[in-house]
Amino acid sequence: MATFLYRLGRFAFRRRRLVALVWVALLTLAGVGAATAPSAGDSSFSIPGTEAQKAFDLLEERFPGSSADGATARIVFKAPAGEKITDAEAKAAVHKTIDALDDGSEVAAVSDPYTTRTFSRNGKIAYSSVSYKVGPGELADSSMDALEQAAEDARDAGLTVDVGGDALAAEPEGGATEAIGIVVAAVVLVLTFGSLLAAGLPLLTAIVGVGIGVGAITALASALSLGTTTSTLAAMLGLAVGIDYALFIVSRYRSELAEGRSREEAAGRATGTAGSAVVFAGLTVVIALAGLAVVQVPMLTKMGVAAAGTVAVAVLIALTMIPAMLGFAGRRISPAGGKARWLGGNRPPKTDAAGEPKPNMGTRWARFVLRRPVAVLIVGVLGLGAVAAPVASLELGLPDDGSQPTSTTQRRAYDLLSEGFGPGFNGPLMIVVDGKSSKDPKAAATDVADGIKKLDDVVSVTPAAFNKAGDTATITVIPDSKPSSTTTEDLVHAIREGDGPVKGSTDAEVLVTGTTAMNIDFSQKLNDALVPYLALVVGLAFLLLIAVFRSILVPLKAALGFLLSVLAALGAVIAVFQWGWLSGLIGVEETGPIMSMMPIFMVGVVFGLAMDYEVFLVTRMREAYVHGERPDQAVVTGFRYGARVVSAAAVIMIAVFSGFIGSSESMVKMIGFGLAIAVAFDAFVVRMTLVPAVLALLGDKAWWVPKWLDRALPNVDVEGEGLRTLEEDGAPDPDAGPDGRRELVGV
Repeated sequence: MATFLYRLGRFAFRRRRLVALVWVALLTLAGVGAATAPSAGDSSFSIPGTEAQKAFDLLEERFPGSSADGATARIVFKAPAGEKITDAEAKAAVHKTIDALDDGSEVAAVSDPYTTRTFSRNGKIAYSSVSYKVGPGELADSSMDALEQAAEDARDAGLTVDVGGDALAAEPEGGATEAIGIVVAAVVLVLTFGSLLAAGLPLLTAIVGVGIGVGAITALASALSLGTTTSTLAAMLGLAVGIDYALFIVSRYRSELAEGRSREEAAGRATGTAGSAVVFAGLTVVIALAGLAVVQVPMLTKMGVAAAGTVAVAVLIALTMIPAMLGFAGRRISPAGGKARWLGGNRPPKTDAAGEPKPNMGTRWARFVLRRPVAVLIVGVLGLGAVAAPVASLELGLPDDGSQPTSTTQRRAYDLLSEGFGPGFNGPLMIVVDGKSSKDPKAAATDVADGIKKLDDVVSVTPAAFNKAGDTATITVIPDSKPSSTTTEDLVHAIREGDGPVKGSTDAEVLVTGTTAMNIDFSQKLNDALVPYLALVVGLAFLLLIAVFRSILVPLKAALGFLLSVLAALGAVIAVFQWGWLSGLIGVEETGPIMSMMPIFMVGVVFGLAMDYEVFLVTRMREAYVHGERPDQAVVTGFRYGARVVSAAAVIMIAVFSGFIGSSESMVKMIGFGLAIAVAFDAFVVRMTLVPAVLALLGDKAWWVPKWLDRALPNVDVEGEGLRTLEEDGAPDPDAGPDGRRELVGV
């Protein structure tokens, strides 16, 4: 592996114009594809194998033309203070709004609240339901404009009007923190390298990689039904890992220069050593993201594969474009230790009383941990365990309009409906009674409705509405609790119980669907898939790390450390987003259940990112160990060369993820916070603290592997032993001068 990447790095360095041209061409192609691609279609998700999906499919079959999957909107009207919505003036304004919408070519139906009597008991609030013939992602701009204009006209008439539903998708707003995150990353890179040019390379290549990845996703969004969240997550991960991977290679390049190697040789060796770590770190991220397919939820599979593709592009760019850019930079990138004058580049190095160079902070920290490994291990594990405690009260759900910012019309419509009709009105349950095999379908539907009325937490049950064939009916149930509450979830389970008062009283098949039931089934499906997914991802990565480190205990330690960091991060997410601790600091306006996909998504992404630091830091230690150093010396050596880079990489990744906390979309905000805190725990507590403590206690046993397994494992040579052998054998540098060294000037 190291030898192949070494040659690849040297090739990219020598043929830098060709390599740069290829990547620019790919970026241009992705940009043109994104600009000319049709807008994304319906990105609604399906959940195969669930009762809610089965009922939804049955409705499509038995109620043809009903547009069961079409977009919907609820226009909520509220009369001015001291007036009622039934007053003549308000009634005229509402009817004018309905008539304006009814003329739309994509509109399937518009309800009249005065006919359906959908107004509150106090007569202050009413709503009209609008259903469309096409899905929410397929609505024409003219239809959405007409909906907004109709609401605005009713406001001009003196009513308070807001629109909920999925017809007007709330546009996520990015915060200024996204730009701040990139600025922080740039500052950290400058301080790490002491050079604006060296700092700019990781940023430039990461942006190119994200541009290609997100451009490709946008170009394929319509064909693959990818939502906007997919590109946001791909950009988040691609930017973070792209900067980190480039940072690893540029840092190693400068270290090789400091040892007196020519620039081309340094680029080759940096790609062969740090690049090997990048390949395996990236491979763990790709495995974790692509492994989301085991959940068997198409939307999640698409998100995982799209993000994995962006990470793969980041790896390829780090291995080829970075060496090419180093070739263009030439002498303008100095060896390790060299800094620009304005950053103190002319200052003499610090020395101790004996005149020896002072050890850097990484060295001092490693020696501190090695002196007190047991105490450090206990404090670290107990601290992470305390932060993980809230996991015991985890509640899962999916965000709805109630989690939108109060500045959006969707959230205001949600609040108005709760005020006028109760919190459960925002999450009605649709009961589908399949009476095809029943002796008396109408009697069966009546029995079902009567059984539901006997259940707790039920406000109202509508009469059964049959299809033309008379063999299938729908019943709408309004719960007393809000859609995301555990009480509503209990009600769904009560209706579905085979021996309960509903199903036990009829010979027809009773199914529960609707958005609320779909969300409950989605959460349950993700919860059931968590353990198999964890076993798959950790198992594959464990095997991969055995090959990388040629050890049993080091990969085991890495996996256990990951579990600690991901549980602690999930505990922090629960404390903020479910309990409300410090929620005001990051703009969480509404606390509630944790997004259903958060645990499984964090397991996948955090595991992949955690292995970045594990591979990069521990391969430095193994490199020193296989070259003859004692286990404790190898740990110190790994920290001497790797701690600064890993710390900088972690701070950069935290900054990038934190930038997405400013998003108005609750899912993006939660993921940004969760990944940022997870990286902080994993990099600084697990990898930088617990790892050296465990290695100190294990000693030589850390690098033990059974002889039979050692013979069976492929020689991936992440530590670059093949390059040392090549050097010891006296293999000539094909571009070196008579003295065996070559120094490129300029480009």
